[in-house]
Amino acid sequence: MSFRKVLIANRGEIAVRIARTLQELGIVAAVVHSDADADAVHVRSADEAYALPGVTAGETYLAGARIVELAKAHGVDAIHPGYGFLSENAEFAQACADAGITFIGPTPAVIRAMGDKIVARRTAEVAGVPVVPGWSGAADEVTPQRLEQEAQQIGYPVLLKAAAGGGGKGMRVVRSKREIAEAQAAAAREASAAFGDARIFVEKYIDRPRHVEIQILGDAHGRVVHLGERECSIQRRHQKIIEETPSPALTPELRAAMAEAAVRLGTELGYTNAGTVEFILAPDGSFYFLEVNTRLQVEHPITEWVQRRDLVAAQLAVAAGAPLPFAQADCVPAGHAIECRVYAEDARQGFLPQTGTIVHYVPPEGPGIRVDSGVAAGSVVHVHYDPLLAKLSVWGRDRVEALARMKAALRRYVIVGVTHNIDFLHDVLAHAEFAAGNTDTHFLQRHEVRTASPPPDIALAAAALASQERPAQPAGRGAIERATPWSDAGGWRVADTGQNR
Repeated sequence: MSFRKVLIANRGEIAVRIARTLQELGIVAAVVHSDADADAVHVRSADEAYALPGVTAGETYLAGARIVELAKAHGVDAIHPGYGFLSENAEFAQACADAGITFIGPTPAVIRAMGDKIVARRTAEVAGVPVVPGWSGAADEVTPQRLEQEAQQIGYPVLLKAAAGGGGKGMRVVRSKREIAEAQAAAAREASAAFGDARIFVEKYIDRPRHVEIQILGDAHGRVVHLGERECSIQRRHQKIIEETPSPALTPELRAAMAEAAVRLGTELGYTNAGTVEFILAPDGSFYFLEVNTRLQVEHPITEWVQRRDLVAAQLAVAAGAPLPFAQADCVPAGHAIECRVYAEDARQGFLPQTGTIVHYVPPEGPGIRVDSGVAAGSVVHVHYDPLLAKLSVWGRDRVEALARMKAALRRYVIVGVTHNIDFLHDVLAHAEFAAGNTDTHFLQRHEVRTASPPPDIALAAAALASQERPAQPAGRGAIERATPWSDAGGWRVADTGQNR
């Protein structure tokens, strides 16, 4: 099987990134867009674009039935969901299959099972993967009295979590039995509002954990491999903002144990396509299963840097029925990579999302620098969608070189017209504890990080000067050129031989 046309059911930087690989492979890259995104970068980067009337996510990028209809009408062979939106929606994956369209991701059954945190936890236990001590029961069993009893056995503090949760919603830390009833009511209420499912469970709360995840890939021929780990401990609002690989916390023995556990779980699931097995790492070196993200991750570029592979190309091959194009022995990492997520948000105001029109946009360039961007000068940042503007990732021969390159790249990154977090990211990386590798998921709560932005006139002057030195962007669909490894002869490529990293 081979694909002639693939529809990207997403927007922003991930749609641009997927389109790049499709076009390099000679596959027609089609996208969908809302009315608000009619002139967005991902639309101009694609070969074909189909309108989804409306502006809200619910009207457009979450309208699964309408997207499948458009795919059928335009002769689409497969749909790549990117991440977010419909990427982990089992019903959408099934609708694609029912329409004779390949869904580039795992099976609907696996998506459904891993979307339920209780089922995922039990599956991990069956596979022999360590799980955090905890308890889950039927909905009518989960009473304040029973939770209090189980928490006493587990030992405080404990964490109440939504069974269908994600992104920190439906979670409450409980440090004593007098907090149980109120925390349960609040967690269930939030879970019901966010996911339409009020079920919760309880597990041991690990103080000062690190968040480490393992990238896996599986094919329909029964093979599952891993491509190493990513450290994702720098988070705000339970969402990652800085990732790196390899993790500075892992010994070779611990790295091997976590990777083996991830592959074992993937094999138990019969996992196909790309996925990520996420773990929490306790200060004593013990690790526990957290969840499986059944999709491509936001932070996949750093794995591509050190593994010298195109994960989207691998996804396409597997979805087309081919065996994995490489074996475990071929997956040998080289160097160190770091990614920073560039958001339109105000770090001084609790990371409040921002809107506006980007007046100047000058991303950094150079060897070892990759920018996956969904915006350009003139782009409008809307209130309706996630405020992620771009992902800046760098590669170095070691962590010291990668960190220095990232800080230099952030200093050269100019965005004017909307408040952003670039200075905040730089200040996190410049913190002595980050430089020493002493991070955990509560890093930002424990350490005061300066978040002041440079004076607007300085930023405007720098942007104006830089823009005068750059050629004008060509117009027309398919003509957008970003500062990415694909458009830089010195950057990462699908068939890179390694000499340019």
